[in-house]
Amino acid sequence: MNICVYKKKKGKILPADTSYPLYVCVQYTTDVKIHTSTTYSEIFLNFLLPVVIANLCRHKSCACVLVCVMQDEVLMVQEAKRECYGRWYLPAGRMEERESILEALQREVKEEAGIDCQPITLLMVQEQGPKWVRFVFLAEETGGSLKTTAEADSESLQAQWWDRESPLPLRAPDILPLIDAGIKYRQNPWFPMLQPVDFPCQVICQRLFLTFISSNGNTDSSDEHRLWLLLRSNDATSQPSLPLAVSVNAFDTIPRAAHRLVKECVPSSSMQVHTCGILGVQHNGRIPGKTDGICFNTLVLLENSEDGPEISSPPSLDGKAYRWHEVTNQSLRAKIIQRIKEESVLPVHSLY
Repeated sequence: MNICVYKKKKGKILPADTSYPLYVCVQYTTDVKIHTSTTYSEIFLNFLLPVVIANLCRHKSCACVLVCVMQDEVLMVQEAKRECYGRWYLPAGRMEERESILEALQREVKEEAGIDCQPITLLMVQEQGPKWVRFVFLAEETGGSLKTTAEADSESLQAQWWDRESPLPLRAPDILPLIDAGIKYRQNPWFPMLQPVDFPCQVICQRLFLTFISSNGNTDSSDEHRLWLLLRSNDATSQPSLPLAVSVNAFDTIPRAAHRLVKECVPSSSMQVHTCGILGVQHNGRIPGKTDGICFNTLVLLENSEDGPEISSPPSLDGKAYRWHEVTNQSLRAKIIQRIKEESVLPVHSLY
C-alpha cells in the first residue's frame, strides 16, 4: 500500500472533488440509479455479488508515501534494515492479519515516522498478480511528531520531510513516480477521491465493469454513442451480475485475468481489451482465509483493433454464460463514457 499524506493547511479543504464520480456499490440490488449527495453526483451501479469459493494467496505488501503540499515536501524514513541501513524510503510495511487496509497504513506511518495521518484517497494500485499487491495512498498529517534518532528502533532510525532537492541517499528510485503522482493529484485531481470499502471477499478477484462503445452514425448529435455492459446470465436468479475474474495462478495480473475472461466468451480476434483502471476496492481482513480477500471493481473497455473491421454493435458471445446489456439512460451513459475517455479512474500498474 502506498500513501501520500499532506501537512494540513489551516482553513484549507483537501482536495477538491471531481464532478462525476462513479462507484460500484456493494449492495445487493438490480437497480441502476443515480444518487445525488450534498456535494456531488454519484452513480451507483448495483449488481448481485457473485459467490466465489476459490482459494488464493493473501500475501500482500503495503507502502506509504507522504507529501507536504505547503512546502512541497515528502515524508521519508531512514531504514533500519541491514540490507538498506541508513538509506531513505517512504514509510512502508506489510499488512497484518485482521487489519483493514486503512488500519495498516495508519499503523505503519505511526511506527516508522511517528506521525498520525488521515487518508485522502487511494492514488494507485501496483500489483504482480494476487501474490503481491501494493496500495498507494494520498493522505494528510493530522498529529504526532517526527521520529528522532533517540527513538530509533527496528522499524526505522528517524523520519524527516524531504524537499526533493537536497541530496538524500534513497533505498530505491521506484518511489519517485509515486511521489510525482501524489503531487500531480494534489494540484489537479484526475479521478474522484476513493477509499477502500469495508466489505468481505474470500479471494483476490475482480468484478469487471466491461464496456463496449459504438457510434450510432449521427456525428451531429451530442448523443452519438451507444454503450453496452457485459453481464452474467444467471439461471438461478433474475438479478443481473457483473462478470467475476479470479486469477488462476500467483502471477495472473489484473489485465491478464480480464483478458482471459474476454477470450473465453468473445470469439472475435479483432477485439482489444483495455483495462482502464479501478472504480472501487473492497476488503475486510477480520477473518483470515475467509474475508481477507480483495475485490477490485475494474473498468474495462472492449474495442476494435486498428486493423479490424468497424462494428456498430458489441461482438457476438460464445455460449450462454454472458449477455450484452445496452445502457439506455442518457445521463448514466454519458457519465460512464466520460470516465472512460478521460481515464478518470484509479490507475493500476502491473509490474510484470
